[in-house]
Amino acid sequence: MTKIYCDIADINLIKKFNKKNIVKGFTTNPSLMRKAGAKDYLKYCKKILKCTSKPVSIEVFADDEKKIIEQAEIINKLGKNVYVKIPITNSKGKFLGNVISKLNKKKIKLNITAVYTYKQTKNILKKINHKGKIIISIFVGRMSDVGKDPIYQIKESIKSAKKFKNVEILWASTREAYHFLHAKKLGCHIITIPPSIIEKIENFGKSFNDLTIDTVKGFLIDSKKSKFNI
Repeated sequence: MTKIYCDIADINLIKKFNKKNIVKGFTTNPSLMRKAGAKDYLKYCKKILKCTSKPVSIEVFADDEKKIIEQAEIINKLGKNVYVKIPITNSKGKFLGNVISKLNKKKIKLNITAVYTYKQTKNILKKINHKGKIIISIFVGRMSDVGKDPIYQIKESIKSAKKFKNVEILWASTREAYHFLHAKKLGCHIITIPPSIIEKIENFGKSFNDLTIDTVKGFLIDSKKSKFNI
């Protein structure tokens, strides 16, 4: 079963979507935090964690190994439901395998983010044990945006991680509701989805006839509102 995590940092939306059974966790990042108006990063993280007991991924934003580890340890202490998000490389492209390994040995739950290839997944798996919980987030939508085929990368990543019962593959940067069905078919463990798309998934099941009528009605209503004449 593919779990749905809500990708959001807005406190009000987290409160709203935390009530939904369909939502099994939350993912955030510094960009979403900024968009939500966070000024003090740690204080804002604590506000989020007061809203939910479901898993929450919170990202570091340091760029060198020592500071990443320091930030990860601080974030980890915020709550038992926290997964610390670590990018697979720093901004210069250096693989953060040593950081991942050190934090994994300390039993810190990790969400390895900004992953794009199954080869990167394999490199991560070489650096972890079979105990500490790990999520590997593969950015499907961003891959598609530049004309890359994400499905092969997801398939091979799932296959590579099968021996690791502590590892979950996450479909990230979801662009449309149908991606949820795609992720389920592939056997993806988690898909992280923005609120607007989760609401579309909740409406799954409409017939083609209903869709046709809804579309025609929508055009008709808009034409009347605009007082169009031919």
